Formats: sequence, structure tokens, C-alpha cells
Amino acid sequence: MRADRLYAYGAATGLLGDLLLGDPRRGHPVAAFGRAAGAVERLLWRDHRGRGALHAVVCAGGAVALGAVAEQAVRRSPAATVALVSAATWAVVGGSSLVREARAVGRALDAGDVEAARERLPHLCGRDPQALDADGIARAVVESVAENTSDAVVGALVWGAVGGVPGLVGFRAVNTLDAMVGHRSPRYLRYGWAAARLDDVAGWPGARLTAVLAAVAGDDPRGAVRAWRADAHRHPSPNAGPVEASFAGALGVRLGGTLSYGGRVEQRPVLNGAAGRPVVARDIERAARLSRRVGLLALGVTVAARLVATSVVARSQRNQGNQGNQLKGRTT
Repeated sequence: MRADRLYAYGAATGLLGDLLLGDPRRGHPVAAFGRAAGAVERLLWRDHRGRGALHAVVCAGGAVALGAVAEQAVRRSPAATVALVSAATWAVVGGSSLVREARAVGRALDAGDVEAARERLPHLCGRDPQALDADGIARAVVESVAENTSDAVVGALVWGAVGGVPGLVGFRAVNTLDAMVGHRSPRYLRYGWAAARLDDVAGWPGARLTAVLAAVAGDDPRGAVRAWRADAHRHPSPNAGPVEASFAGALGVRLGGTLSYGGRVEQRPVLNGAAGRPVVARDIERAARLSRRVGLLALGVTVAARLVATSVVARSQRNQGNQGNQLKGRTT
């Protein structure tokens, strides 16, 4: 059985596992990677970009190498190959956890319990919850759902389609490193620079695919495309901009504006400001459903792209082989 079909079966099974079961309850591989990356940081940390680059190479490269070794070990067994891809997909994709946490905040807001929503918000994003009212919390949740649909679902599926198990685990490793050291705190401004730039590069294709699929699956495809084209470039993040703008247009809401991280107030550009309305609590469920649809569409698109690409390569190799045989026949 062809390797691309085995990957397709494994990726579909892994995503289904995430939808039905959520993240592994114990011994989560991402948590284990985080502990290992923390140990490497304790050995390497200096306030220096070179040390940070070495940290990123050791941690992300180690994850990719481990995935490659595992993939090579099961290559002769179709069942083991499907099981490995399925397990890797289930481990690195976090769509169910994202939706679960978003809905928990939404339920608290629907019940009028703003304090409970504030307590739950840090499970989803790094905003200062005490600085937010109910609508501000709802906006923070919708923005986090949009951005993490790309980071926790679509980006992993894209790199899995490109690189198999090493691509899956490598993308999640890069994304986790960015969350750990890629922020602009005094400790990580230089040390985390390489991890942040690597995450920007790795996240680029998944963010654009997420934006396209949000436009396709949302309530207002034209509005999503319009907001993406008009506002995405104004966002400070090259990847969050297209995703959040497309979600804003697809849902018919305004995202961006004033926000607070770690006591630091930022003024973000308003996305879909001309056509959107302010976010309210009920938009959290709409964003969660859109995230689900985008994830399922991303599975279909990435698996289909891998099947087509593999077929094209195989056909090209056969044609080259036939031409070589014909040439050999003429010369003998």
C-alpha cells in the first residue's frame, strides 16, 4: 500500500481521535517536549541570539530526528505506519482542547459570571483578564480561537502532509518553543529571537490556508476576503493577521484594538472595523464551530494535496524510467 494512503488513513484517524477524545490525559508528548526544552534552556541560556538559535536547533531538530527514526522503524508495516501517524496527529493537534476551553469561557459569560470567565481565560490566552469586561473577554476568546486554529490544527496538518511524522512533530516543536521563549520579555528578547522567527516561517503556509478555509466555511466569504485584504497587513504578526482578519470578516465582527499582556497595554489595529460589530458572548460558539469546520476542511485539503503530489512525482519517475529504457534500447 502506498505511503501517501497510509498517511491519509493515519491523519484522519488521529484527527478523529482528537475530536472524540481530546488531548491525551496523561503523559502528553508535548508536555514532555516542553520539559526537555526547559532542561536544554537551563544549560544553554545566555542573553545572546546565538545561544537561542542553538537552543532552537537542538530542540526542534531533535524532535524532527526522533520522528524520522520512528517513521523509518515502522516503514515495513502498513498497520504500524498508520498507527504511528495516527498517534502523532492526535498528540500534536489541539483542536478539541481549544474549543473546550473557549466554550467553558462562553458558558461562564452566558451565565453572567464574569469572574469565572476571567479565571478560565488564562487557560486559553495570555491576556490580563482583570483588565477585561465581558465583551473584552469574548473578543479575546474569539481572537485566540482564530489564531490557534492555525497554530494547533491547520499548521500541523500542512507540515504533516509535507513531511509526514517528522513534519507533524517538528511543527509542534517549533510552535511550543515560540510559546516558551519567543516572547518579548527582557529574558527572551535576544535568546528567543530564533525560535520566534522560525515559528513565523513554519506558520506561514498554515496561516494562509486557515484564512482561506475560514472564508470558505464562514457566514460571509466575501466579508472574510475583504477584511483579509484590507486589514491583515496592519497586524504586528505576519501569521495572526490573515487568520484573525479572515475570522473577523467570516463572523461579521470586529477584532483587535486595545489589549493588555503582563501589565503592558498595546494598541492593535482593528480588523474588519468598517463592516463588523463588537464581539459578544454568543460569538464564542460561532467561532468554535467555524474552527471545527476549518480543521476538517484542512484535513481534506492537505491529504488530497499529498496524494496528488505523490501521484505526480510517481508518474514523472515512471516517464523518466521509460525514456531511459527507450534510449538504452536505441544505443544497444
